Amino acid sequence: MNRAASILIFCVAVLLGLGMITLYSSSMNMELHRSAVGSDLLRSQMVWGVFGLTGCAVAAAVDYRRWKTWASWILAFSVLLLLLVFVPHIGWAATAGHGGGGAVGAHRWIGLPGLPHFQPSELAKLAMILFLAAYADRYQRQMGTFQRGLLLPAAVIAVILGLVFVEPDRGCTILLAAVAATMLLIAGAPLRYLIPAGLLALGGLAWSLSRDPMRYARIFAWFHPELTKEDAGYQPYQAMIAFGSGGWTGLGLGNSRQKLGFIQEHHTDYIFAIIGEELGLVTTLAVVLLFVALLFCGISIARRAADTFGMLLAAGLTFMISIQAFINMGVATSLLPCKGMPLPFISYGGSNLLLMLVSVGLLLSVSRLGAEPARAKSNPFDASPMLTDE
Repeated sequence: MNRAASILIFCVAVLLGLGMITLYSSSMNMELHRSAVGSDLLRSQMVWGVFGLTGCAVAAAVDYRRWKTWASWILAFSVLLLLLVFVPHIGWAATAGHGGGGAVGAHRWIGLPGLPHFQPSELAKLAMILFLAAYADRYQRQMGTFQRGLLLPAAVIAVILGLVFVEPDRGCTILLAAVAATMLLIAGAPLRYLIPAGLLALGGLAWSLSRDPMRYARIFAWFHPELTKEDAGYQPYQAMIAFGSGGWTGLGLGNSRQKLGFIQEHHTDYIFAIIGEELGLVTTLAVVLLFVALLFCGISIARRAADTFGMLLAAGLTFMISIQAFINMGVATSLLPCKGMPLPFISYGGSNLLLMLVSVGLLLSVSRLGAEPARAKSNPFDASPMLTDE
């Protein structure tokens, strides 16, 4: 096992352990449902964690190149699941305490009564990354053309983004679009095609937000936190109080005051604020450094991948985890407008935890079968316009 893989495992293990501890602490005084208290949430998260670690071990042991032949089928299956969220009695809408802040009424889950709910958009993240990696590997010599480099992959990506967008889940849509654009850029798609497409997408997003009163209010609250601290900006303002109360070393595990009804989503979207309040600035900075280390480990694994598929797969998974972490921490610290998105490996949410651990397993598989340093010099990742030294 190389150094990057070892550091990656260490980072994930620390984040997982911190997540379980903080989840129990942050939910000790809450009731999601009549009987759901901290121990119930921890038990549920641990069950998902066992499934996730099993998936991680299997993904790490299996040759990642086998996923190339299954990529299109997995993508088609994820599209089917995304459609099922709108089917009565199969798809489930978010209620208070289920899902991120502002998600009430959003159709993001599927499941039968008595069984755990699953969020199809989580599988869609992995499916899109696998598809783009397989596609770019197949057509790598033609990725500089408009048809192969943008038009055809964009048509497939648009289906995934459209279904996630209408759930609605704007944050996941932005995440998927950012990861897809990054992968296409690394694969060789010219900026002269990607930039106009990106500007068009941003224009459509801006138009959609301007016609959505709730999300428009969130953006206004981001610019005017003091004016909106009693309504749309209430949770971000309370999160800032949590960070300020924690100081350097925190109030102590279990001593958070903001979890007592002030921050509604303290076990999911704003769990980073609870870490800051209970464990202080030192621990929050450590969490940031762990994710930065994870990012560099993933890039190192991608650079040493044995083939283009492995390189793009590792890059896509790494940026997916890193961008999601950045968005969550950015929202919790008010660097970004309020948007519900779990903090990888830490926030409550079985579907996301399962996806993240399977993604880590795939990264380990790419690392295990990676090229020797001498061969890695010819890796297309080194020649990508995004990561060159010049």
